Amino acid sequence: MPSFGASRAPTPPGRQTVHPLVARIGVSRLCLFLAPRLLPVLDLAAHRLTRGRWLPSRLVLPAGLLTTTGHRTGRCHTVPLCAYAFAHGSWLVAATNFGRDHHPAWSTNLLHHPHAVLTWRGRQHQVTALHLSPHQVSAFRPQILTILPFYDDYATRAGHRAIRVFHLRPVVDSR
Repeated sequence: MPSFGASRAPTPPGRQTVHPLVARIGVSRLCLFLAPRLLPVLDLAAHRLTRGRWLPSRLVLPAGLLTTTGHRTGRCHTVPLCAYAFAHGSWLVAATNFGRDHHPAWSTNLLHHPHAVLTWRGRQHQVTALHLSPHQVSAFRPQILTILPFYDDYATRAGHRAIRVFHLRPVVDSR
Protein backbone atom coordinates (compact mmCIF):
# COMPACT_ATOMS: atom_id res chain seq x y z
CA MET A 1 0.00 0.00 0.00
CA PRO A 2 1.42 3.43 -0.90
CA SER A 3 2.30 5.59 2.06
CA PHE A 4 1.03 8.91 0.82
CA GLY A 5 0.11 10.00 4.33
CA ALA A 6 3.54 9.38 5.81
CA SER A 7 4.84 12.93 5.48
CA ARG A 8 1.64 14.60 6.65
CA ALA A 9 2.17 17.32 9.20
CA PRO A 10 -0.31 17.68 12.07
CA THR A 11 -3.41 19.68 11.21
CA PRO A 12 -3.00 23.26 12.44
CA PRO A 13 -5.78 24.21 14.88
CA GLY A 14 -8.86 25.38 12.99
CA ARG A 15 -7.27 24.93 9.60
CA GLN A 16 -9.15 21.92 8.25
CA THR A 17 -11.53 21.11 11.03
CA VAL A 18 -15.22 21.78 10.55
CA HIS A 19 -17.23 23.72 13.12
CA PRO A 20 -19.59 21.44 15.11
CA LEU A 21 -22.58 23.53 14.01
CA VAL A 22 -21.69 22.91 10.35
CA ALA A 23 -21.41 19.20 11.11
CA ARG A 24 -24.94 19.18 12.54
CA ILE A 25 -26.42 21.27 9.75
CA GLY A 26 -24.71 19.06 7.14
CA VAL A 27 -27.07 16.18 7.90
CA SER A 28 -30.28 18.16 8.35
CA ARG A 29 -33.14 17.43 5.95
CA LEU A 30 -33.14 21.01 4.68
CA CYS A 31 -29.41 20.91 3.95
CA LEU A 32 -29.64 17.51 2.26
CA PHE A 33 -32.38 18.87 0.02
CA LEU A 34 -30.99 22.35 -0.76
CA ALA A 35 -27.20 21.92 -0.66
CA PRO A 36 -26.80 19.66 -3.73
CA ARG A 37 -28.94 22.06 -5.76
CA LEU A 38 -27.60 25.41 -4.54
CA LEU A 39 -24.00 25.05 -3.35
CA PRO A 40 -22.38 24.05 -6.67
CA VAL A 41 -24.20 26.83 -8.54
CA LEU A 42 -23.35 29.41 -5.87
CA ASP A 43 -19.69 28.35 -5.69
CA LEU A 44 -19.15 28.37 -9.45
CA ALA A 45 -20.93 31.72 -9.90
CA ALA A 46 -18.98 33.41 -7.08
CA HIS A 47 -15.72 31.93 -8.33
CA ARG A 48 -16.41 33.22 -11.84
CA LEU A 49 -17.59 36.68 -10.68
CA THR A 50 -14.55 37.19 -8.43
CA ARG A 51 -12.18 35.89 -11.12
CA GLY A 52 -11.16 32.94 -8.99
CA ARG A 53 -10.57 34.83 -5.75
CA TRP A 54 -13.51 33.52 -3.72
CA LEU A 55 -15.30 30.24 -3.18
CA PRO A 56 -18.19 30.54 -0.68
CA SER A 57 -17.85 26.93 0.50
CA ARG A 58 -14.40 27.78 1.87
CA LEU A 59 -16.16 29.72 4.64
CA VAL A 60 -17.24 26.42 6.23
CA LEU A 61 -15.23 23.62 4.58
CA PRO A 62 -11.78 23.23 3.00
CA ALA A 63 -12.96 23.42 -0.62
CA GLY A 64 -11.59 23.67 -4.12
CA LEU A 65 -12.67 23.18 -7.71
CA LEU A 66 -12.01 19.95 -9.57
CA THR A 67 -12.02 19.91 -13.37
CA THR A 68 -12.45 16.46 -14.89
CA THR A 69 -12.84 15.17 -18.44
CA GLY A 70 -16.27 13.74 -19.16
CA HIS A 71 -16.02 10.01 -19.82
CA ARG A 72 -18.71 10.14 -22.53
CA THR A 73 -18.36 13.64 -23.98
CA GLY A 74 -14.67 14.34 -23.51
CA ARG A 75 -15.64 17.86 -22.38
CA CYS A 76 -14.25 19.51 -19.25
CA HIS A 77 -16.53 19.66 -16.20
CA THR A 78 -15.74 21.73 -13.11
CA VAL A 79 -17.28 21.00 -9.72
CA PRO A 80 -16.70 22.41 -6.24
CA LEU A 81 -15.84 19.85 -3.57
CA CYS A 82 -14.20 19.64 -0.19
CA ALA A 83 -10.79 18.05 0.14
CA TYR A 84 -8.26 17.13 2.77
CA ALA A 85 -4.92 18.77 1.95
CA PHE A 86 -1.80 16.86 2.96
CA ALA A 87 1.29 18.88 3.88
CA HIS A 88 3.24 17.34 0.99
CA GLY A 89 0.83 18.71 -1.65
CA SER A 90 -1.71 15.98 -2.34
CA TRP A 91 -5.40 15.75 -1.47
CA LEU A 92 -8.12 13.31 -0.45
CA VAL A 93 -11.60 13.78 -1.91
CA ALA A 94 -14.70 11.73 -1.11
CA ALA A 95 -17.55 11.33 -3.59
CA THR A 96 -20.31 11.43 -0.97
CA ASN A 97 -22.84 13.20 -3.21
CA PHE A 98 -24.63 14.25 -0.01
CA GLY A 99 -25.47 10.59 0.64
CA ARG A 100 -27.64 10.25 -2.45
CA ASP A 101 -28.02 6.81 -4.01
CA HIS A 102 -25.90 7.49 -7.11
CA HIS A 103 -22.25 8.37 -7.59
CA PRO A 104 -21.45 11.95 -8.58
CA ALA A 105 -20.45 12.31 -12.23
CA TRP A 106 -17.01 13.69 -11.38
CA SER A 107 -16.06 10.44 -9.62
CA THR A 108 -17.09 8.35 -12.63
CA ASN A 109 -15.09 10.72 -14.84
CA LEU A 110 -12.00 10.18 -12.65
CA LEU A 111 -12.36 6.40 -12.96
CA HIS A 112 -12.24 6.73 -16.77
CA HIS A 113 -9.84 9.70 -17.03
CA PRO A 114 -7.73 10.01 -13.86
CA HIS A 115 -5.94 13.19 -14.99
CA ALA A 116 -7.64 16.33 -13.69
CA VAL A 117 -7.01 19.88 -12.51
CA LEU A 118 -7.61 20.92 -8.90
CA THR A 119 -7.92 24.63 -8.17
CA TRP A 120 -6.91 25.01 -4.55
CA ARG A 121 -6.53 28.38 -2.83
CA GLY A 122 -6.34 30.18 -6.15
CA ARG A 123 -3.68 27.93 -7.70
CA GLN A 124 -4.25 25.28 -10.34
CA HIS A 125 -2.64 21.88 -9.83
CA GLN A 126 -2.43 19.14 -12.45
CA VAL A 127 -3.30 15.95 -10.57
CA THR A 128 -3.70 12.23 -11.12
CA ALA A 129 -6.47 10.49 -9.19
CA LEU A 130 -5.97 7.16 -7.48
CA HIS A 131 -9.20 5.39 -6.50
CA LEU A 132 -8.63 4.06 -2.99
CA SER A 133 -9.53 0.54 -1.91
CA PRO A 134 -11.78 0.05 1.14
CA HIS A 135 -8.67 -0.86 3.17
CA GLN A 136 -6.95 2.38 2.13
CA VAL A 137 -10.09 4.39 2.87
CA SER A 138 -10.19 2.98 6.40
CA ALA A 139 -6.53 3.96 6.86
CA PHE A 140 -7.41 7.57 5.98
CA ARG A 141 -10.66 7.68 7.89
CA PRO A 142 -9.34 10.24 10.45
CA GLN A 143 -8.45 12.67 7.66
CA ILE A 144 -11.80 12.17 5.94
CA LEU A 145 -13.69 12.78 9.18
CA THR A 146 -11.66 15.94 9.78
CA ILE A 147 -13.21 17.60 6.74
CA LEU A 148 -16.45 15.60 6.51
CA PRO A 149 -17.68 14.82 10.02
CA PHE A 150 -20.96 13.72 8.42
CA TYR A 151 -19.21 11.12 6.21
CA ASP A 152 -20.74 8.19 8.13
CA ASP A 153 -24.23 9.68 7.86
CA TYR A 154 -23.78 10.12 4.12
CA ALA A 155 -22.44 6.56 3.78
CA THR A 156 -25.51 5.23 5.59
CA ARG A 157 -27.85 7.27 3.40
CA ALA A 158 -26.05 6.06 0.26
CA GLY A 159 -27.22 2.54 1.13
CA HIS A 160 -25.86 -0.02 -1.33
CA ARG A 161 -23.41 2.46 -2.85
CA ALA A 162 -19.85 2.45 -1.52
CA ILE A 163 -18.60 6.03 -1.39
CA ARG A 164 -15.62 6.45 -3.69
CA VAL A 165 -12.56 8.15 -2.20
CA PHE A 166 -9.68 9.39 -4.34
CA HIS A 167 -6.15 10.45 -3.58
CA LEU A 168 -5.22 13.35 -5.89
CA ARG A 169 -1.48 13.43 -6.47
CA PRO A 170 0.29 16.29 -8.25
CA VAL A 171 1.63 15.46 -11.68
CA VAL A 172 5.41 15.75 -11.68
CA ASP A 173 6.80 17.61 -14.68
CA SER A 174 9.20 15.20 -16.40
CA ARG A 175 10.99 17.81 -18.48
